[in-house]
Amino acid sequence: MQNELQQLELQLQDESRYWIGVVSASHVARGVAGGFAQLCHGKSAPLKRMRPGDWLIYYSPRTDMTNGQPLQAFTAIGQVVDERVYEYRMSETFVPFRRDIRYSPCREVKISTLLQQLSFTRGVTNWGYRFRFGHLEIEREDFLTIAEAMLQ
Repeated sequence: MQNELQQLELQLQDESRYWIGVVSASHVARGVAGGFAQLCHGKSAPLKRMRPGDWLIYYSPRTDMTNGQPLQAFTAIGQVVDERVYEYRMSETFVPFRRDIRYSPCREVKISTLLQQLSFTRGVTNWGYRFRFGHLEIEREDFLTIAEAMLQ
């Protein structure tokens, strides 16, 4: 995965922004398998904030949304492919918005191993509060710290 990290560093652009999406691990797995991102229970606004070339890291507080076990890990990393935010009918009553993402092979990384290295968690007792809205922008340095751990 060292090669993946080197390739990622070459792909980073000065105008790129870096995001964390908060999603259960089982839902992340569906997105990775399908090459898409779906955030905040299918809302379009967080997806529209991202631009082609931006990077998304998933943080999964639990293994599954409803009855999952606590996980507290970064579970996927990928890059926004294009401008398109689109609706996808999952059922008659649920039509969430999605965005295409090119995911990189990675390993799961527990956030506990990085808490003191990340600017948004360092020295913060209730660091989980930052994840409450389901989507947040992070600094490039924080992205690189997480990406290095995930792509080793």
